[in-house]
Amino acid sequence: MSTGIICEYNPFHNGHAYHIRKIKEMYPDDTIILVMSSNFLQRGETSLINKWDKTEIALNCGVDLVIELPFVFSSQGADIFAHGAIEILNSLKVDRLVFGSEINNIEILKDMARVQVNNNKFNELVKEYVLEGINYPTAISKAIKILTHYETNKPNDLLGISYIKEIIKQNAKIEPICIKRTNDFHGLNTDDDIISATSIRNLLKEKKDISKYVPRITMEYLKNDDYFIDNYFDLIKFKIISNYDSLETFQTVDEGIEGRIKKAIYESNNLEELISKIKSKRYTHNKIKRMLVHILCGFTKNEALKCQNSEYIRVLGFNNKGKLYLNQHKKDSTLPIITGYSNINSEILNIEFRVNAIYFMIDKQKNKNNLITMEYKHKPIIK
Repeated sequence: MSTGIICEYNPFHNGHAYHIRKIKEMYPDDTIILVMSSNFLQRGETSLINKWDKTEIALNCGVDLVIELPFVFSSQGADIFAHGAIEILNSLKVDRLVFGSEINNIEILKDMARVQVNNNKFNELVKEYVLEGINYPTAISKAIKILTHYETNKPNDLLGISYIKEIIKQNAKIEPICIKRTNDFHGLNTDDDIISATSIRNLLKEKKDISKYVPRITMEYLKNDDYFIDNYFDLIKFKIISNYDSLETFQTVDEGIEGRIKKAIYESNNLEELISKIKSKRYTHNKIKRMLVHILCGFTKNEALKCQNSEYIRVLGFNNKGKLYLNQHKKDSTLPIITGYSNINSEILNIEFRVNAIYFMIDKQKNKNNLITMEYKHKPIIK
């Protein structure tokens, strides 16, 4: 039997370690399979620790097999993010998916997912709210409440609902299971030893000690603070100015928002200032950051259209248990299982190389070129 986890680990913290321990308590004999975002993430962030180091951390902390979630899924909204991840888990014949939830009631989450998939009234309501100027996540929450009388605006619940929707749509034989999220996602209380990744990133920006909130191995890999998305501002500004008349060609640059970007770019001195000038009631902070990441990486609507479904399963690392699972399920997988660039010709993989080269461009170390070539030379990590 096998249990799947979908994650970003930005960075891997005590809550993630708790998640893995809980799975091992619930299903001690299961192979734990991790689908992990690489270097660009779902909220428009960059990974503070590169994907190879994150793989090392995950394998050292109890995961058996690490699979990459490609940029074309990992950098997008919850539904597309979930679509790519569930496709991979389904292809690997994973039995269950365990995720954190604030509400911690799987039947309520299933009800909220079903109404989005099966009730035509849901889409009508969402469209109606968006036309009123309400942002998309809030429009979804309002429509769910009207149709089910349940309410949640918590990020892990909403992501969990997206996972369940994809399980339904893909007719995947994956059982969704939730465990109680141990902290408030937006909470500022740092007295406990488990706080959110967002809180940890904020502490790092303030140059404060985070050793209480992360395993020792995470501290070993947090070598510098280069990889905050804020540090890519000059590159983002360059890309916006050099593509000034064609911004609408990039993924998620929709509904005329390119006009706000054009107006704001010459008046902004940093990323937060740019986002605040673009932001409106209709566009969330995270949506704007995703948009700017797509501009930074040159990810176009045309590319997104061609890359709607997974084309491969890329293995980043495994232990003996994970290797055994791969060997047992390789023939059954509906997607080719690869370990590098020589195994397959894929548009999604080509984009992956490009965006990871961009990710490493700001690295201040002398081995920057080695980090870029590592993308296609690095073999899976074996424990």
